Amino acid sequence: MSAMVCFNVPSPLGPRPVTVSYAREGAGEPLLLLHGIGHHRQAWDPVTHILAAEREIITVDLPGFGASPGLPAGLPYDLTTTTAVFAAFCEALEIERPHVAGNSLGGLLALELGREKLVRSVTALSPAGFWNETERRYAFGILLGMRRISRRLPLPLVEQLSRSAVGRTALTSTIYARPGRRSPEAVVAETLALARATGFDETLRAGATVQFTDDIPGLPVTVAWGTRDRLLLPRQGVRAKHVIPGARLIRLPGCGHCPMNDDPALVARVILDGSR
Repeated sequence: MSAMVCFNVPSPLGPRPVTVSYAREGAGEPLLLLHGIGHHRQAWDPVTHILAAEREIITVDLPGFGASPGLPAGLPYDLTTTTAVFAAFCEALEIERPHVAGNSLGGLLALELGREKLVRSVTALSPAGFWNETERRYAFGILLGMRRISRRLPLPLVEQLSRSAVGRTALTSTIYARPGRRSPEAVVAETLALARATGFDETLRAGATVQFTDDIPGLPVTVAWGTRDRLLLPRQGVRAKHVIPGARLIRLPGCGHCPMNDDPALVARVILDGSR
């Protein structure tokens, strides 16, 4: 069951209230799961039931995505603010240094939480921030195109397309290597999540200058990349390994940008191994 929590986050203008939608399930050491830009916490649904057998799972809608309202005035959608949001979120839920796993933007945020030593371990799936300028422009162009399409498609057409594997491929093949595996209901929900994401534009603008360049010593870090990632190309994983030499770099054969859907068992095992 989902819930909402409200807490204060520091800003130059004083504390600002932030509200976040989340869900908890399972038992064990806490594991925070962070989705990518334009997605929502249900992106993790294919793996949560596996992870919940060993961990207490907390899935979160980032501010301005899914069911979470956007950030209030005075709080930018940058890496510093979002890190502060999740530090305050964990404090509000009385979660002390959870493990964290993230995908894409969520992977970048997971690494930043690790750099700040706010978590016990980090697993980053195709994290943002290891691109060169050409690759960044390419990825941002695709994301903007997906956003435009999602906002222009009438809901009845999205529902019709989602009923067939061919239609699901047309809607989601950019992020999934095996889009036919996604359920029609999930495809409709994530298309709407992308179209309605109030934080999308500001988050994308804030990411234009982001590069992750710091090592994360003294913390278990896993970086995993789908071999069929069409958004953030797999060679970026090699750069991540150079930046964080102590990280495990793992290939996810046959997986796309959001590998949780393409191979749930493999992704769950990578996350659980990384959090041990």
